[in-house]
Amino acid sequence: MNVPLIRGFEVVIGIETHTQLSTRSKIFSGSSVAFGAAPNTQASAVDLALPGTLPVANRGAVERAICFGLAVGAKIAPVSVFARKNYFYPDLPKGYQISQYETPVVQGGGVDFFVGEAAHRVELTRAHLEEDAGKSIHGVPRDDDDADASGGGPLDFHGDWSGIDLNRAGTPLLEIVTEPDMRSSAEAVEYAKALHALVVWLGICDGNMQEGSFRCDANVSVRRPGAPFGTRREIKNLNSFRFMQQAIDYEVQWQIDLIEDGGTVQQATVLFDPEHGETRAMRSKEDAHDYRYFPDPDLPPLAISAEWIERIRTTMPELPRERAARFQAEFGLGAYDARGVTASKATAAYFEAAARASGQPKLVANWIMGEISRRLNAAATEANPVPAEALAALVGRVADQTISNAAARQVFDALWQGEGRDVDALIEAKGLRQMRDAGELERIVAEVIAANPKSVEEFRAGKDKAFNALVGQAMKASKGKADPTVVGALLRARLA
Repeated sequence: MNVPLIRGFEVVIGIETHTQLSTRSKIFSGSSVAFGAAPNTQASAVDLALPGTLPVANRGAVERAICFGLAVGAKIAPVSVFARKNYFYPDLPKGYQISQYETPVVQGGGVDFFVGEAAHRVELTRAHLEEDAGKSIHGVPRDDDDADASGGGPLDFHGDWSGIDLNRAGTPLLEIVTEPDMRSSAEAVEYAKALHALVVWLGICDGNMQEGSFRCDANVSVRRPGAPFGTRREIKNLNSFRFMQQAIDYEVQWQIDLIEDGGTVQQATVLFDPEHGETRAMRSKEDAHDYRYFPDPDLPPLAISAEWIERIRTTMPELPRERAARFQAEFGLGAYDARGVTASKATAAYFEAAARASGQPKLVANWIMGEISRRLNAAATEANPVPAEALAALVGRVADQTISNAAARQVFDALWQGEGRDVDALIEAKGLRQMRDAGELERIVAEVIAANPKSVEEFRAGKDKAFNALVGQAMKASKGKADPTVVGALLRARLA
């Protein structure tokens, strides 16, 4: 594989992803993990680390980790260990985080994806269970008018302030760590998108990046080709694919500039400032020994039997690659179309329903990957207002030549705007049924030829654009109801 170089340097990227698991309660307590609750209303005695409390592992979190491991072809450790990761963190009352270190529950595996048409695979080092920290909230000074307008409350006082919200402390995370396999920001983003789609498909994470359910840390370094790995800097808490690409691109240029100016990259943790489009150092980067890991004495080793793994395997959904292969075999789709309609579980189900109802899988795939995808992207939403059965009826009317492609777009626009769901009724109401009367079409073609002698002369002189202009005039005369293929054939016959 040709490795892309930037200003003569090779980029090396590894990604750590914190995936919030879709359990109803925290990883070591029964507290709710529902988003948006009032601060410190979802923190139990265990979360607060009050004396005499003991953690108990959440079975649902373990099962979601196993499900992920099976999906990526990893080894599920028969015995894994929870450890204490010691560091000062105001958002964790215990003074340490319960995580996994030497023996994670998921070991190895890989994620396959595409960058353009090129297939890529990123190997995974591990995926381990851990608890999330709470959240620090930092305020700013307010004047009396601002305080009154806000409705009062304990945070409405003069001067800077900070608060701690422990609702998130103890939320179950699966941290997914890659090998340093990626060589460009584009590759890193496509990996992150593929991983995001997979965990949502499996149902182990809701994937809501705005709420912090899926956030990535990118370890970035540069080196001359063939040289040992350079010193990495870790960009923390990237919760947007666009910001990830911007952050990595900026960091790469910053490191190259530093090296070319005779400097040395120092290992550090940095944050990305999207407002200014730059990374900024937050602290020096810790190594594993700085955290003084040791097995948590309050939690026994996590034992996972082969029977438990097999029970989870039998409940797993059909994986994206498996469904794409089935769509190729069952519906005759090409590899590109099959990947496109399995981009998400919802899209795959929508495609299958519409393809079966219409008997036109290729047309359905074209609409999903074309018009529907374009409109969803423009609206920045995943909510498709056109039911699968309506799309099936629409492509059926295109296939049997009841309406033209241009008319189909008008019907689809009406469906999208909620004007109705009955495709045939919309076709009749808008007068979009294709003109099939041969005599009427012959009359229109004859009139167009008579009214456009210059275009006729240019066509006979070998100018194809002139013929297209004649077809356009005929379609205009038919108010878009004529079949352009039939019009073209009639025109050629007449002009010959």
